[in-house]
Amino acid sequence: MPEAAPPRKPQSGDLLHVTRAASVQFIRPIVFRVIRVHDDWHTYHGWLWLDGYEIDAKGDAVARRSIYVQPAGLRRLSSTPRTPPAPPRTPVPSERRRRCGEGAPALQNASTGPLPTPGTYDPSRSESAEKLISPR
Repeated sequence: MPEAAPPRKPQSGDLLHVTRAASVQFIRPIVFRVIRVHDDWHTYHGWLWLDGYEIDAKGDAVARRSIYVQPAGLRRLSSTPRTPPAPPRTPVPSERRRRCGEGAPALQNASTGPLPTPGTYDPSRSESAEKLISPR
């Protein structure tokens, strides 16, 4: 029976599923993005140190970690696990647009008639305009 090829050593950028098969510390499996393999650190045969980021279900890095693992227990993932994007939001008109926009009924003031459009000023309609115009 032919001997199985040894597993490829992880490389920077690899996305790995790290389980208990890689090390007993991973009772709860994690997804791990490799940023560095420590080839220069002396370890037991069949083990190595990796630096990288733990990745959450949304595909975001949540913690930087150094892990001590057996490469034979690592499983490579093809891409970052991502949840589907949220559907686009429908814009809700602001209160001002609803009150003053086209097609909206004009607001009325019982004593002076329709309210002015925002940003306009008519001094003749102001109660205090009489005081400003007439001499004392």
